Amino acid sequence: MELFLQQLINGLTVGAVYALIALGYTMVYGILELINFAHGEIYMLGAYLGIIILGFLTASGLTAVSLPLALLLTILAAGVICSAYGATIEKIAYRPLREAPRLAPLISAMGVSIFLQNYVMLTQGASDKVFPAVIPNRTTTFLGAEITYLQIFIMAASVALMAGLHFFIMKTRMGRAMRATALDKKAAGLMGVNIDSVISTTFIIGSFLAAVAGVMVAMYYGLVNFYIGYLAGMKAFTAAVLGGIGNVQGAMLGGLLLGVLEGLGAGYLWPEYKDAFAFLVLVLILIIRPQGLLGERVPDKV
Repeated sequence: MELFLQQLINGLTVGAVYALIALGYTMVYGILELINFAHGEIYMLGAYLGIIILGFLTASGLTAVSLPLALLLTILAAGVICSAYGATIEKIAYRPLREAPRLAPLISAMGVSIFLQNYVMLTQGASDKVFPAVIPNRTTTFLGAEITYLQIFIMAASVALMAGLHFFIMKTRMGRAMRATALDKKAAGLMGVNIDSVISTTFIIGSFLAAVAGVMVAMYYGLVNFYIGYLAGMKAFTAAVLGGIGNVQGAMLGGLLLGVLEGLGAGYLWPEYKDAFAFLVLVLILIIRPQGLLGERVPDKV
C-alpha cells in the first residue's frame, strides 16, 4: 500500500503537468481543428525562461529578500513571454494557412517546432541547464508515503490554474465567445464574435499554461535541455486524446490519468520503459475508443 500511494503521488504530480500542457492542445484543436505540434516547444521555452529570469532576480538580490515573490515573478514572467511567443506563432505560421488544406498547417507546425528547438540550442547551448534548488527538499508523510513540499506546490498550482481556466471559459464573455467559435466559427462570426481575437486568446492561454508547466518541471527535475519539449508534447497530446481531444475537462482528466499510469507502471512493471506507457495508451485509445473518455463521436459535416 505504501508503494502504491507513493507511485500515485508521483504520478499525480507529473500528471498535473501533463494536464496543463494538454489544455493547450485541446483548446486549439477545439477551435481550429489543428494539432499545434509546436506547443511542446513553448513548454521547453518556459523552462529555459524560468532559469534565466530566476537567475536575473537572484543577481538583483530579490531571492534573498523574498523567495516566494521571486518564484511568483519568475512563473508569471515566463508565462507572459511564452504567451507572446504563442500569439506570434499563431499570427505568422497558422493564420495565413487557415483556409489551406489541413496538411499545410500541420507541416507549418512541425517547422515551427524544429525552428524553436534549434533557436534555443544555438542561443543557450546544447548542454543541460540546471535549475537551482530554491525550494527546500522537505517532505511530509501521508499514510506511509512521502510527499515533498514541491510536489504539493505543483499539484496545488496546477489545480488552481485548471479551476481558473474552467471559470474563465464558463463565466466570462471571452469564454462564451471561445465556446461559440468552437461550436461554429461562421455562425459565431455572423453574431459579431471577433474570430481572430478568440483564436489569439486561445493560443495565449495555452502558451501561458505550458510555460508554467515548464517552470514547475524545471524546478521538479532540476535539469533542462532543448529537446524536452518533444517528449512532453507527445505525452500531453496523448493525454488530450485520452480525455477526448477538444474537450477541456477531458484534457485535465487525461493528463492526470496518464501520469498515474506512468507512475504505477514504473513502480510495478519496468521503470526504464515508463516513457513507453504514453504511446501504448495512445495506441489502445485509438483502437478501443478513438473519441476519448469524455469525447463524443460526431458525424462529419457535409
